[in-house]
Amino acid sequence: MKRAAKKFASVLLLAGCFSLAFAGGKSDSGSSAKKAGGNFNYTKSGPLTKGTAATGDTVTISVAATSDMHGRIYPWEYATDTPSNNTGFAKTDTIVKQIKAQYPDTLLIDIGDSMQDNSAELFIDMDTHPMVQALNMLKYDVWIPGNHEFNFGLDFLQRNFQNFEGRVVCSNIKYADSGKNYLLPYQIYTIDGVRVAVVGATAPHVTQWEASAPDHFQNLDFTDPIASLKETVKSIEGQYDVLVAAVHISRQGEYEAEGKSGAFQIAEAVPELDIIFAGHEHATYCEKVNNTWVLEPGKYGSQVSVAKFDMKKDGDKWKLVNVTAENIDTKNVSDSSEVLTAFKSVDEKSKSNANQVVGKVAADFIPEGADFITGADHVTTMPRAQVTDTALMDIINTVQLYYTKADISTAALFNFDQNLKAGDFKRKDVAFIYKYDNTLMGVNITGKNLLAYMEWTLDYFQTAKDGDVTIAFNPNFRAYNYDMLAGITYEVDLSKPAGQRAVNVKFNGQPIDPNKTYKLAVNNYRFGTLKSKGWAKESDIYFNSVNDLPLTSTVRDLIVKYVQENMKGTLKPSCDNNWKIVGLPKSFNDPATIEKIKAGKITIPASSDGRTPNVKAVRVQ
Repeated sequence: MKRAAKKFASVLLLAGCFSLAFAGGKSDSGSSAKKAGGNFNYTKSGPLTKGTAATGDTVTISVAATSDMHGRIYPWEYATDTPSNNTGFAKTDTIVKQIKAQYPDTLLIDIGDSMQDNSAELFIDMDTHPMVQALNMLKYDVWIPGNHEFNFGLDFLQRNFQNFEGRVVCSNIKYADSGKNYLLPYQIYTIDGVRVAVVGATAPHVTQWEASAPDHFQNLDFTDPIASLKETVKSIEGQYDVLVAAVHISRQGEYEAEGKSGAFQIAEAVPELDIIFAGHEHATYCEKVNNTWVLEPGKYGSQVSVAKFDMKKDGDKWKLVNVTAENIDTKNVSDSSEVLTAFKSVDEKSKSNANQVVGKVAADFIPEGADFITGADHVTTMPRAQVTDTALMDIINTVQLYYTKADISTAALFNFDQNLKAGDFKRKDVAFIYKYDNTLMGVNITGKNLLAYMEWTLDYFQTAKDGDVTIAFNPNFRAYNYDMLAGITYEVDLSKPAGQRAVNVKFNGQPIDPNKTYKLAVNNYRFGTLKSKGWAKESDIYFNSVNDLPLTSTVRDLIVKYVQENMKGTLKPSCDNNWKIVGLPKSFNDPATIEKIKAGKITIPASSDGRTPNVKAVRVQ
């Protein structure tokens, strides 16, 4: 997901932290990072050399990559305060060391979305963010900015760009006023005598995802990645022996209508590329497209992508004769002791914050269990909170309605397993039920546009058919785009095709008036959707928590504030059941088939990237 940032009033710095490894964290040009986006001057450039030229006629060089680390240094999930066996730089570093034991001059790339999630926001006021300190400590050569890098504003981002000791590379971010490159479009390395060019690109939709905070991309344009990569590759023709692309872009592009700019389409459009390392999708794959390997190392450090290039001398030049590529799993590998030692203070601060008690939960918010069929806490079939109204989604919408003084509120289920259990209410519980650093907005929207937006979000479902036992989700529509609304009553008719599913939509007992204006509470990311679809514009904003509640601007902060001030510290589950799914066939929830699912005899398939469960309906047959 793509989120704008909380502007924290103050964050306690880690006194003395990292002095062991990071005494030289500031670059000599770091002061320029304090300037506005249009004045930022990324001065690092020039060719770089790793290793010494090979003396024989053959050599093999290696490139490794991570992506979408999202605040993971230790193998720990702070939102649940639980260990992980395949996340964090402590795991990836072990794999990289194994690769470098054979290929010491391996080029190391991170493909973005580093400094957001998993308590990363606690450290945004540090001169150099811990995630960038980790990139430096582990000697990353290249960093491709992801869309989440823009969540906390340009001052933060540019300071960390300057303090990164490698090169930040991205070809499709331009200055709006001049058309010049914001960052290096490429970097050329000589590795063991072989000239390796790295070209970079990022998802071009940052201006949409950060629409509520235009200062986060001030004077910047995010251009079509294929066009920018073509231009960059042409500009360095004859200067490389191996051409590597590192792109923070999903396989097919972010949106179906714009799939032409996905990593697979890049492979088709830029045949000069010898390999494409991708990110952003949180997927793990390694496929050949147009005779070019395209691979992605999943999320959080679960995999390390690695490619090996067999080179042969051809006169006075090197010729590429073979490429091999794979993703190496970090599951259960030993932790890097150096990483654990260097970032102990970060881990301790994150755990302390996660376990801070901010209230009490009177009773379980989903007592039947998060899984609709099995009743388990971990969802393996249908998430209950997506197919029925629950107290869990209602508390989020209640908070949003209160602070925006809106008529209607909308919120998504970001974690299929999320629930609130009776007992202490801790900050990790807030992060568990609301994963992202979204801010809150109130916008004026016409009834016509409200209904259009509802139909769009209900595209998350597939149309139900006779014989279906379960409800199926659209594998091409992300769960974080499926919203549940409060303040109105409505039904979701799954017997109808997409675009006709929102029925009996009423506000105060009356049908939605297409010509009337309603006040809608949304997070900043969803406002970006409304704006891009033409359903709302800047002038429709009447509330923005960044400006109106700057000390508690994120939805997570507002949940805590509401519980402490309005609920006297105790959350009590309450569900208004204002919406329901209708139009299901008689075969829905067929007992005999349901028992087979519970017994594990029937497995409901997920999407190919694993991010959307339940993408095919189980049928009676």
